[in-house]
Amino acid sequence: MTSPQSPTTDDRPPARCSSRGCTAHPVWDLQWNNPRIHAPERRKHWVACEDHKDTLGSFLSARGFLRDTVPFDPAIAQES
Repeated sequence: MTSPQSPTTDDRPPARCSSRGCTAHPVWDLQWNNPRIHAPERRKHWVACEDHKDTLGSFLSARGFLRDTVPFDPAIAQES
């Protein structure tokens, strides 16, 4: 039995683009970290639709945070 405090993956809303106000389904996973506060192997994730991949990536790159851009995998998003 599932506790009300611990939702199952089926209870999570579908992933949406990380760009403010965008509700599109993501197709890209922008993996990043802030080297001042995160261990080198740590990866945080912003997900992006095709329209926002470049703007989100540019924002992260300008700060030296972007580590990798890979196709979005919903299975990985459910684990995060």
